[in-house]
Amino acid sequence: MKQRKLLFVDRDGTLIVEPPDQQIDCFEKFALVDGVIPALRRCVDAGYELIMVSNQDGLGTASFPRDTFDGPHNLLLQIFASQGVTFREILIDESHAHEARDTRKPGVGLVRHYLRDDAWNRAESAVIGDRETDLQFAANIGVRGFRIGAEWTWDAIAHALCDAPRSAHVRRTTKETDVDVRVDVDVASAPEVRTGVGFFDHMLEQLGKHGGFALVLSCEGDTHIDEHHVVEDCALALGEALRSALGDKRGIERYGSDAAPIETTLPMDETLARAAIDLSGRPYFVFDGKFPRERVGELSTELVPHFFRSLSDSLGATLHLSVRGENAHHMVEACFKATARALRLALRREGRDLPSTKGAL
Repeated sequence: MKQRKLLFVDRDGTLIVEPPDQQIDCFEKFALVDGVIPALRRCVDAGYELIMVSNQDGLGTASFPRDTFDGPHNLLLQIFASQGVTFREILIDESHAHEARDTRKPGVGLVRHYLRDDAWNRAESAVIGDRETDLQFAANIGVRGFRIGAEWTWDAIAHALCDAPRSAHVRRTTKETDVDVRVDVDVASAPEVRTGVGFFDHMLEQLGKHGGFALVLSCEGDTHIDEHHVVEDCALALGEALRSALGDKRGIERYGSDAAPIETTLPMDETLARAAIDLSGRPYFVFDGKFPRERVGELSTELVPHFFRSLSDSLGATLHLSVRGENAHHMVEACFKATARALRLALRREGRDLPSTKGAL
């Protein structure tokens, strides 16, 4: 029998915007956090059960009468219910911090009955809140924690919980470079790249932008010697991150439906580049082209095929790349864009089947 998935959700600052005085005791202070309803609706549709867990300091006292709390709170529940979002249980601690009660988050007193219950899946469940104490509460009950604000938006949380996102973080450190790369294959966002080699940054941005995946990459390297180690190690780290993000590769397009490797032909003024890729798990690289000058900006053109060879090796991909043209800048850029477009097609997830008769990729 499949175990249940639970979301323990904070209220103020997470579902409702928290006012400066930290008390939502009138309708004038009532405002929903951006994106909360569609995100929670996605979670409910994905099979999550919702439990609200909230600290309400001094609720029921003269400074925070219960009747001033009930109106906005009931409105919140009514709005959510009208959109198909309901809570299995609402757990509220009314104590002050100085009382140090176990029922106050990050204490686990309010959810002790869940901790005694083995019918829900800890690995797939989570806590969502807006404070460090919510993350501590998540750690105390043994589930993931998401903090709304600078770290997470509701849309990003729903993606993480519901889409089985293909993402990875790789840190590659040697005596020559320190590369940090994050990828999310299922999210298209503006690339963030910093390597210390300007034109190379621009090329990696093309790879993320036209490849249709989120890319954040930084590298500190020995550019005072030359750019070779930076280019090589960035390729190795990026390939490793993409390979890790793909997991067992179930559902990927891998290559074209005609059983031939995906080929992308990309023109750029007088230049024409072709890239064919197969995410086979077998590294192989073939390059056909000759650049008319030795450097573009700070990047040596001899490192362009070396970058793609290193990428193929760590990604475990067969890549055939060719380029012809007259302008070295156009030729290098077309190589990156053509490879990116081929990757975009190969990375697409169409289902859960493994695209191989071998049973593994």
